[in-house]
Amino acid sequence: MNLKLLGGMLLIAGTALGAGMLAIPMVLAKFGVLWGSLLMVAIWLGTTYAALLLLEATLRSGGGIGMNSIAQKTLGKQGQIITNGLLYCLVTCLMIAYIVSAGDLLQQLINKLGWQLSLIQSQLLFTVCIGAFVAQGTASVDKLNRLLFFAMLIALIVTLAYLLPNIDMNNFQQQESANKVDLIKHSAVLFTSFGFMVVVPSVVKYNSEATHKQLRNMVVFGSTLPLFCYLLWLVAVVGNLPAEQLVSFANVSELIATLSLQYPNLGSVLSLFTGLALVTSFLGVAMSLFDQNRDLFKSNKLVTFLITFMLPLLGAIIAKEQFIGVLGYAGIILVFLAIFIPMAMVMKVRSDDFEQVNESYYQVAGGKSALVACLFFGGFLLVSQVI
Repeated sequence: MNLKLLGGMLLIAGTALGAGMLAIPMVLAKFGVLWGSLLMVAIWLGTTYAALLLLEATLRSGGGIGMNSIAQKTLGKQGQIITNGLLYCLVTCLMIAYIVSAGDLLQQLINKLGWQLSLIQSQLLFTVCIGAFVAQGTASVDKLNRLLFFAMLIALIVTLAYLLPNIDMNNFQQQESANKVDLIKHSAVLFTSFGFMVVVPSVVKYNSEATHKQLRNMVVFGSTLPLFCYLLWLVAVVGNLPAEQLVSFANVSELIATLSLQYPNLGSVLSLFTGLALVTSFLGVAMSLFDQNRDLFKSNKLVTFLITFMLPLLGAIIAKEQFIGVLGYAGIILVFLAIFIPMAMVMKVRSDDFEQVNESYYQVAGGKSALVACLFFGGFLLVSQVI
């Protein structure tokens, strides 16, 4: 795999592998590692297949730097409007959350160094600095993301080196709840943990010279890396802390504090991981929105930068931490954008009246049966978020 394909894979993985990973053991511990892992693998399969559907629609329609062009070519004007509306709602919500969280971390770091910076100033500093990389294009984002992603993996490896050798096997036998309906209710947390689909058009455009097989492998490997990290983290934390203690934590800070008491210096490593995870996720999401705005408004980089970052920054300044709770509704938007929209696109490009851009095209395996299964998967996710 060449460096650009590796970069595309890491952009996919980095967008998915966010700071929300730290909360996964707190959510799944009471149901047992086995059932939690099975649900995670099932959601990974569904989201990866849906991402491959988006890849097929991107390639067969001739692509574009954002979902705007693909939706226009496959779903027409109405489908384009619906897709853009869903994308802007989702990505803006995510960017606001990332700016709020990253601004808080940056403020704490700078204050520890002896400089005083307000929360608004730290949010502005973070947005401008990271936004400058995004505005330079996918190649610039790729290089920064590679560096940050490998640093994040090192932090994760150091954490696992503390936790894995001290696993208590008795913890895996604990199961606070056998209620599978309650387990299904938490599917949204896992689903959003694999929410990387928005970057697929950008990384395909970035790797325009790659073969269809290489692009498919890029998406599959990019989604598999977060799954591997999530499973290792779940096993490591549940193996070190009993389920009744994990479910009693109100937030991730309590989990980090407890692990820090048990393992000195681990708190700083986990804080580093959290910060890096926020930045890599922000890079992927911001890049997808920046490319979408370039595709939609056909403006220069400065105008596109202002369109992309002004609203999320304003939302972060106004909403502060209170806005984070609204992100629960983003999961419903993501189901439509990441599951149903790619399905509709693929049904169109596979129809007889769609004009293919070339004779050689990529098609996801599975045929109609897999599409029906994907439809039920989307329905399952919607039900899990409303029951």
